[in-house]
Amino acid sequence: MNFPIIFIIIIILLTSYRPSFAFWVWTPETNKWVNPKYAVKETPAEQLAYATEFFEAKEYDKAIAEFNKLIKHYPRSREAAEAQFHIGMALEQNGQLFQAFKNYQLVIEKYPFSERAGEIVKKEFELGNKMLEGEEYRNKFMNAIAGGDYDVVEVFRTIIKNAPYGEFAAPSQYKIGLYLQERQLYQESRDELEKVINDYPDSEWAKAAQYQVALSDAKRSAEAQYDQVVTKTAVEEFKKFVEANPDTKLSTKAQEHIHQLREKEAENNFVIAEFYEKQKNYKAAKIYYSTVLEEFANTSWASKALQKMRELSVKVQ
Repeated sequence: MNFPIIFIIIIILLTSYRPSFAFWVWTPETNKWVNPKYAVKETPAEQLAYATEFFEAKEYDKAIAEFNKLIKHYPRSREAAEAQFHIGMALEQNGQLFQAFKNYQLVIEKYPFSERAGEIVKKEFELGNKMLEGEEYRNKFMNAIAGGDYDVVEVFRTIIKNAPYGEFAAPSQYKIGLYLQERQLYQESRDELEKVINDYPDSEWAKAAQYQVALSDAKRSAEAQYDQVVTKTAVEEFKKFVEANPDTKLSTKAQEHIHQLREKEAENNFVIAEFYEKQKNYKAAKIYYSTVLEEFANTSWASKALQKMRELSVKVQ
C-alpha cells in the first residue's frame, strides 16, 4: 500500500475524532461526571426557576424540556405539579391546543394535591372553545361520523368528569350537543342536549338546550320529505319552548321555525294528494287536499289545495 495515502488517512481520522468524554464535566459537589445537556439542578425549586426563565423568555421548547427534567428527577415534589402545569401553558402558547389540554389534565390525574384544579378546568373549557372556533379542527371533523374520535368532545367530556356540578359542566354538555349538530349528527346532538335539560334543569343552559333540541328535530325533518312524524315532533318541541319561555328572543325564532315546519307539513300532504290524483285515486287525493285546507289553513298551500278540490269536484261528478 502507498504509505503517503495511509498517512493522509490517519491524519483525517485523528483530526475528525471527538472524544465522547468531551461532553461530560466533573462536578466536585457531587463527585460525578455529568453531561450538561441532561443535567438537572440540585433541588426541584432551582430546576423550576431555571425552566421558568425559558418560559418567560418565550423559548417554549427549551422550557418544556427543562420542566420534563424536573418531573423525571423529582416526580413527587410539589414543583413537579407546577412543572406539568407550565408544560400545558407552553404548549398552549405554541398553538398545540389538544396537547396542552392533555398536559393540563395530567396535573389533575397525577397531582391531586395541586391547587391548580379549578384554574385547569377553566383553561380546559377555554381550550375547547378555541378548538371549536379553529378552522383546523373545523376542517378535520367536517366529515366525521357517529362514534368517531372527536378531540373537541373529549375535552368537554373531561371537563364534566372533572367537575360534574361546576360552573363549566352545563355549558360543556351544551357545546357537545352543538358540535354534533353542526356535524349533522342530529339524533346524537339531541341526546346530548337532553342531558343538559335533565342534568342541569336550573341552569340557564337548559333553556338554550331546549331550543336546540327542537332545532335538531327541525333539521332532521328536512332530510325526510315524507316523514311527518319527525316534523311534528319538531313543531311540538318548539311549541313547548315558546310556552315555557314566551318573552325570550329565541321564542320569536321558534315561532318562525314553527311556521316553516307547518309549511313543510302542508307541502308533504299536498304532494301525497297529487300522487293519488295522478293515480286517479280521487277519493284518497281529496282526503289529503282536505287535510291541507283544514289543518294548515294559514299556510301558502291552503289556496293551492282549495283550487285542487274544485278541480276534483268536476272530475268525480
